[in-house]
Amino acid sequence: MSSSIEVTSFKGSEKNGIVESTSHRQGPTGNDVLVKITHSGICGTDEHYKHVDMVLGHEGVGIVEQIGDRVTRHKVGDVVGWGYVHKTCGECEQCLIGQDQYCSNNETYGNANFHQGSFGSHAIWDASFVFKIPDGLAPEDAAPLMCGGATVFEIIESYDVRPTHRIGVVGVGGLGHLAVQFLAKMGASVVVFSSTESKRAEAMRLGATEFCVTRDKKSFDVGKLDHLIITTSFMPEWKPFLDVLKPRGTIYPLTVDYSDFVIPMMPLVFSGFNVQGSLVASRIVMQRMLEFAAKNSVKPMIEKFPLTRDGVVEGMTKLREGKMRYRGVLVAA
Repeated sequence: MSSSIEVTSFKGSEKNGIVESTSHRQGPTGNDVLVKITHSGICGTDEHYKHVDMVLGHEGVGIVEQIGDRVTRHKVGDVVGWGYVHKTCGECEQCLIGQDQYCSNNETYGNANFHQGSFGSHAIWDASFVFKIPDGLAPEDAAPLMCGGATVFEIIESYDVRPTHRIGVVGVGGLGHLAVQFLAKMGASVVVFSSTESKRAEAMRLGATEFCVTRDKKSFDVGKLDHLIITTSFMPEWKPFLDVLKPRGTIYPLTVDYSDFVIPMMPLVFSGFNVQGSLVASRIVMQRMLEFAAKNSVKPMIEKFPLTRDGVVEGMTKLREGKMRYRGVLVAA
């Protein structure tokens, strides 16, 4: 029998803020792997669970310390990461066609495995949903890609975004600054929309071809777009954006927002616009995303915090206040 492992975790709570918890787990069996967590991204989705009695974090990177007796995908010492989806049934239509993130019987962050997450010292996961971090991609850079990077790359891989297209990215933040890099590195023209001039130089350095200030504007002086990716924490005023979208162009609202989605009906009908929902990435897209990032030097802009209770509190507070530039990463001592 495998030995017991002491695990330190940082959880949400109804009234006491972030709390530190210690538990003991048996080592991995079957197709499971034990990961010693070295880095964890801080994602906006974590904010939704800060008052829930569960271990927080779903952008984990670490080192495989033990493997179950059926594991062939990883070995001890591998640097690996995991994201929002922990496990799927492997048998439903969505799993069989390679869209396993939409499996109706999946285990995902916030609805399963409340006893473990990436805000902690260790985690035990199904090896099929743990991904080898390629050489050349530092673990602190890989962590935010496990959810944030995967979310934007899923659009590129799954919805016919081509190098010949013009893509609008609304917002230069945690998701937006990654979207700009991925799109620019694949050769697409990227038009960045931001409320003020303050991020123009940064957006252009990341690979944008055009920059448009949106505040107090009734129309935008940019060419027509094939795709429009919304990465802000709120939905925009639609008219000026719809005016610069090509007929049959596609809008991707990536914001996690529980309010109703409202968009003008007549432009949608007469121009044949598409509104495409999208949830993180399938396993094959996740692996392609990591390989693309390593090969093309796609790196998130990060701020580091210690992987301690105080570090979690500080990082989540900075994210909540909109002061993070642009992804927070917790680093184990």
